[in-house]
Amino acid sequence: MSISIGKTLKDRYLIQNSVGKGGMGAIWLAADNRLEGRICAVKEIVRDQSATSDYHQQARSQFHREASTLARLDHPNLPKVSDFFTDKDTDILIMDYVDGDDLLQKIENQTPGGFLEENQILLWTQQILEALEYLHLQDPPVVHRDIKPSNIKVNTAGIIKLVDFGLVKVMTPEERTVTIVQGRGTIHYTPIEQYGGDAGHTDLRSDIYSLGCTLYHLLTSQPPPEAKIRFLHSDSMTPIRKINPNVSPRTERAIHWALSLHPEDRPATTNAFKSALFEGLFPDEKGVPEYMPETSKEWVQHALADPLHRDLAIVSTLLIVLAVITTFTA
Repeated sequence: MSISIGKTLKDRYLIQNSVGKGGMGAIWLAADNRLEGRICAVKEIVRDQSATSDYHQQARSQFHREASTLARLDHPNLPKVSDFFTDKDTDILIMDYVDGDDLLQKIENQTPGGFLEENQILLWTQQILEALEYLHLQDPPVVHRDIKPSNIKVNTAGIIKLVDFGLVKVMTPEERTVTIVQGRGTIHYTPIEQYGGDAGHTDLRSDIYSLGCTLYHLLTSQPPPEAKIRFLHSDSMTPIRKINPNVSPRTERAIHWALSLHPEDRPATTNAFKSALFEGLFPDEKGVPEYMPETSKEWVQHALADPLHRDLAIVSTLLIVLAVITTFTA
């Protein structure tokens, strides 16, 4: 199949414009002739034409199996996959078209030398984590594998949409993964275990690494060094707050945790990462979540809100006040 502007697919999807192209296919804008006024995105996935017929048969079966999984997904922060089909050597996904800027455009639209607001980034992050948690809790889990600023859009209503399922993987019970499209993601956001393509052992923590890279880029206006460079040169990544001192220590610490090169050193789940980023809960040496306040004032506020620590905080405060009175009256 050769898709071009003006062509109609399945007597239904009229190709209107090209959205983007890559080595493995393209994304097109199309009008749905059966639903008046509906605009959709057409994901074109081209297989290797020089491959064997057995490969094409296996790839087609794999595409239909995994596209069926994607079509069942229903979440406000994910575009809905509404149709899929294969024609010759080309697989097609039909998805909701998301209007609005992606987060890479948000970065590039900043005043030179300026940064996006941390609070705004964290609001976006909450929505991204909700989408990832939904994907990771599927049975079997779904791993996106290509999280980056240009694959995260903010629609006209301010809702985050995690787009481009080109590298999505569905995990098998043995936790190995099979992929709809051969690919390794984008280099600055790709964890080191994903460098091997399909031979690499990617899992839920791979998405957490890519999200950490994305947040690093959003907060510093520059992507982190690629994982291979970081592996060879341990000091190659500049800490976030050295670039943007307005970022809170907690946010920096949580993101650097997600950016750990070895998967076992990263948050194991999106919930663990969310707890660190938004609640200050980081694992201690035994892996038990422990609250780590940024300031003494924050510690007191946390202690007073926790019944288990409230009495201790009150007693500690009274002892401090008593010590001050004693000092001045002595």
